[in-house]
Amino acid sequence: MSRSRTVLRSLIPLALLAPLAACGGSPGGNGSDAGATAAAGKAPGFPYTVTNCGVSTTYQAPPRRAVTMNQHVTEIMLALGLEEKLVGTAYLDDAILPAYRPAYDKIKVLAEEYPSKEVLLNANPDFVYGGYSSAFDKAQGRDRRGLAASGINSRLSVEYCGTGPVRLEQLKTEITEVARTFGVPERGAALIEDQQRRIAAVTARVKDKPRPSVFAYDSGEASASTSGGAGIGNEIVSLAGGTNVFADLDDTFGDVSWEKVIERKPDVILIYDYAGTTVEAKKQRLLNDPALAQVPAIKNKRFVVLPLSTAVLGVRVADATESLGRQLHPDAA
Repeated sequence: MSRSRTVLRSLIPLALLAPLAACGGSPGGNGSDAGATAAAGKAPGFPYTVTNCGVSTTYQAPPRRAVTMNQHVTEIMLALGLEEKLVGTAYLDDAILPAYRPAYDKIKVLAEEYPSKEVLLNANPDFVYGGYSSAFDKAQGRDRRGLAASGINSRLSVEYCGTGPVRLEQLKTEITEVARTFGVPERGAALIEDQQRRIAAVTARVKDKPRPSVFAYDSGEASASTSGGAGIGNEIVSLAGGTNVFADLDDTFGDVSWEKVIERKPDVILIYDYAGTTVEAKKQRLLNDPALAQVPAIKNKRFVVLPLSTAVLGVRVADATESLGRQLHPDAA
């Protein structure tokens, strides 16, 4: 399965989630609080104007009927305590984080993958949030311009804005702007602080360690789908104390030839785990390919694993950095 979805996680400790959800005065999906706010005047902090991937939107009040179109953006909403704003969700790559499962189970799943335009519109959203560009496929009638014509605002994860390499600054932007859009900026600030603290602890532990070269293997037979240098996956490898051998690939995910993999001689192979082909099957595909036999990672059978959902811009970035840091540098204090 290709991860080129342009044509295609740390969570706040549970003890922190309850007070975050209690603060901010975010109106629920039933609109009762929204009505009270409207009666008193404008919602605090509004109007709010944000430009996202070239689309400028002014919100007079927080959205009340949101639909999320990919797992990592769904988890951002849940981490911000915004489940009552969600009238629909779609497209999991793997299991939702256990801490968010009770909230997630109360949300209507519109489709296993992307919903049709008809199903999406039947949910009557006023906001659609996509994690990959493919969420807004014009051929399927879900493009952002078309949604706007129907009175529906939208947001695309900044990882797919195509404005340059995605780093922790873009994670901060994503969380800040979503939290601001829904009128809960203090929740966003707390989530960002937690992510930054945990990531800084990892980088401090691995800073003096040798940096192994890493090939991220998503999928592929004739060619390999891998993390390029444009997405947060590249940053996670770096933060965890490794070097992405395809950091020069100007894409979030992209296809490379096996000849290139052989040429770059990775020390470690990072396997992305998600529905479909198992991790073990991916390992065997690599180990059984004679052409790869002299690649150091294959010779030494050095594999590490991350869920795919941690390798995209969302609340699992600190989780991914911690896990990969331990796997690349098990001797780090």
